[in-house]
Amino acid sequence: MIEKDKKIYVAGHLGLVGSAIYANLKKKGYTNIIVRTIDELDLINQQAVNDFFAAERPDYVFLAAAYVGGIMANQTYRADFIYRNLMIQSNVIHASYIHNVKKLLFLGSTCIYPREAQQPMPEDSLLTAPLEYTNEPYAIAKIAGIKACESYNLQYGTNFISIMPTNLYGPNDNFDLERSHVLPAMIRKIFLADCLKRNDWESVQADMNRRPVGKVDGKAGKEDIIAVLGKHGIFNDHVELWGTGKPMREFLWSEEMADAAVYIMEKVDFATLAEGKKEIRNTHINIGTGKEHAIRDLAYLIKDKVGYAGEINFDASKPDGTMRKLTDVTKLHALGWHHQVEIMEGVGRLINWYKNSILG
Repeated sequence: MIEKDKKIYVAGHLGLVGSAIYANLKKKGYTNIIVRTIDELDLINQQAVNDFFAAERPDYVFLAAAYVGGIMANQTYRADFIYRNLMIQSNVIHASYIHNVKKLLFLGSTCIYPREAQQPMPEDSLLTAPLEYTNEPYAIAKIAGIKACESYNLQYGTNFISIMPTNLYGPNDNFDLERSHVLPAMIRKIFLADCLKRNDWESVQADMNRRPVGKVDGKAGKEDIIAVLGKHGIFNDHVELWGTGKPMREFLWSEEMADAAVYIMEKVDFATLAEGKKEIRNTHINIGTGKEHAIRDLAYLIKDKVGYAGEINFDASKPDGTMRKLTDVTKLHALGWHHQVEIMEGVGRLINWYKNSILG
């Protein structure tokens, strides 16, 4: 266990993952949590990171900061995805070693696994075949983070652990129509289409003011708003979604992922994960539910919960990404942690959270 007054640094505390970890730590009684916004600390800047660690001397680090996005963003900003993530994680991991951090938890992603990995994907399938092309730069950066943690542990005796969460969703998710992941993107698209169909212009404007699309916010003219929403497949009578809707995806409520992350930080050490291995590799831990759902089914679930009366159309000319990405959570269960929130409940929670974030 970790003493409640030990200094804990949560990197990326404003994001989906980091905010959930921060809230979980607070709920469990930790009293010395330090955070910095990107304006206060640019994790890409090595000198700034070193200065921060020298001044603050954290005992524990949750490395949840990352540059993330969905298929469109990964395809468009490939250089940004590999450069920014490599720099962020390398700077924080190295500074944690230099300044004697007791334990670091690095958060990656299940996109590290090969496109054609066996299903469900065990940790040992890492680096056994080619990656999915659409998010290859991001995946390579995250693989480098796993290997960095293992390498620092082996060379310097550090206690750096890597966890690979499945697709996450929950409060403070990213709903940007160009950069968000599939579930929040579908929620926002279907919500806005429903507002258009019901001629609820007040809600459309509130949504656009809260989260402008490009340079268009709720103060723009009606024609401009309708035009920009149309470019993203949002209409009053139908919603256009990328791909065929056939890919299967696993989703974990972000607050549960945070609980798993804190649980592992408190109870699991690298030595335990490496025990009995002739070659020390694949010591990372999958964090997921072990259950998968078709994107098409999720779209209709959201449609039902929003109450949208229009159509859902899938554009098969757009990429699907990997067809299946189901985690093998055997190692996680053996360590004593299981999820509780199922997708039907979670989607309803997130839709309500999103509406409240706009309308109050």
